[in-house]
Amino acid sequence: MTMEEEEEKLLSSIAATEPQNGEAAAAAAASTTDDSDSDEEAGRQGDSSAVPDGVGYEISEESKRARERQERAMQQLLMKRRASALAVPTNDNAVRTRLRRLGEPMTLFGEREMERRDRLRMILAKLDAGQLETLIKAHEEDEASAANAQAPDDSDFDQVIEYPFYTEALRPNALRDARIHIANYSMTRAALRLQRARRKEDDPDEDMDAEINWALQHASNLKLDCSEIGDDRPLSGCSFSQDGKLLATCALSPVAKLWSMPQVTKVATLKGHTERLTDVTFSPVHSHLLATASADRTARLWTSEGAHLMTFGGHLDRLARIAFHPSGKYLGTTSFDKTWRLWDVETGDELLLQEGHSRSVYAIDFHSDGSLVATAGLDALARVWDLRSGRSILALEGHVKKVLALSFSANGYYLATGGEDNTCRIWDLRKKKSIYIIPAHSNLISQVKFEPQEGYFLVTGSYDMTAKIWSARDFKPVRTLSGHEAKVTSLDVSGDGHHIATVSHDRTIKLWSSGTNEKDQEMDVD
Repeated sequence: MTMEEEEEKLLSSIAATEPQNGEAAAAAAASTTDDSDSDEEAGRQGDSSAVPDGVGYEISEESKRARERQERAMQQLLMKRRASALAVPTNDNAVRTRLRRLGEPMTLFGEREMERRDRLRMILAKLDAGQLETLIKAHEEDEASAANAQAPDDSDFDQVIEYPFYTEALRPNALRDARIHIANYSMTRAALRLQRARRKEDDPDEDMDAEINWALQHASNLKLDCSEIGDDRPLSGCSFSQDGKLLATCALSPVAKLWSMPQVTKVATLKGHTERLTDVTFSPVHSHLLATASADRTARLWTSEGAHLMTFGGHLDRLARIAFHPSGKYLGTTSFDKTWRLWDVETGDELLLQEGHSRSVYAIDFHSDGSLVATAGLDALARVWDLRSGRSILALEGHVKKVLALSFSANGYYLATGGEDNTCRIWDLRKKKSIYIIPAHSNLISQVKFEPQEGYFLVTGSYDMTAKIWSARDFKPVRTLSGHEAKVTSLDVSGDGHHIATVSHDRTIKLWSSGTNEKDQEMDVD
């Protein structure tokens, strides 16, 4: 309840007591109306002492209680107004310091930052003016002494020069070579993408609307083709191989599994991690290579036969999501240690340790050209980084809660993000802003994926136990994939866009495929 709503509630309670006080006065007035004529006549006769001095009205107990309630309500209202006018620090450490100075508990069981701040505000409102002024003066003196202690001793400098913040690379030569390789690779890919887009625009035989309509019609015909128990524990991730013949899944256990498509038959088991897995992904270049991330703070590289090739270790906390660079030479990992890192797949070396988020980094995805990478974290922020220079070129602010998923579109300029605020935002990199907000689900969005070939449609998965398909042309709903009995934690779209795999806390893998004949399409009823 906001401060304005509380004031309205108190004012209404005060207004409710006023008629009760008026009733006593009205009753007293009514008791004298019967003798009004005689009083007026006596007044005309010059009797000015009709009402003797010292005679008062007796207030009933009910009126006294009503008056006491009114006074208490007025006191509460005045205290809340005074509390709202007080300047309370937003820094949680400063709030704790002031509570300690007042002799109050620094924190209560289950108390959050905003609740602690409101408690300090109400305590300050109860102090008188002298005590409040003394407290503020003492706090200002503490801040001044702390600032003087941190000030540089060298008086030759009038001001402290701030340099751009960066983390020094462990292997600068390897990082420089990687940046050169990524620059050459991305320029070639970007030129091909632009050339293809111009050819489609200039070719009179190309009907973009018809092609998009066909893709959306194909997506609207997706139906549940197979459902398989994936693990004894809730599933947490899935990924199609580059050729679409394999599907990798991971669960809240140290074991990942490989399944053949489209029968969803288990073909291999990947054992090696010591803690639960958080994500799995196939290489975009080699169908026989895949990587897993775990809460044991490591990522591992595997073959499709189940052989362990390499371990990427260096994070200080558990890993979240991982992604391969489009070239297949680099692997990006995110972690709850508030950093994301770039690894060389061939050597296993850490090329880049990147800070920039104020809280844990959760999601990561690479641009199809290979020049950019986007990361999202629990600070409700998504950032776009230029891998060729190492700079953060965009900070995408808009989500009001944690951002848990993101995906670049194959068209090169759309980026989709989804988070705990139940919305999916579409960002245009050319305009550097959000162009569309999809109120996609009734619970948090755990994964978003664009169709990988052309980006004609977008798929979102949510804890509301559904996955939904959206048109990338106008972001209208195309189809809802319902069937899971628990939270949908991850999904992936096959390279040809004909299959969608979803995994859930109900421990099942569900494969959604389009009908291949008219009979299948007639039976496909939403």
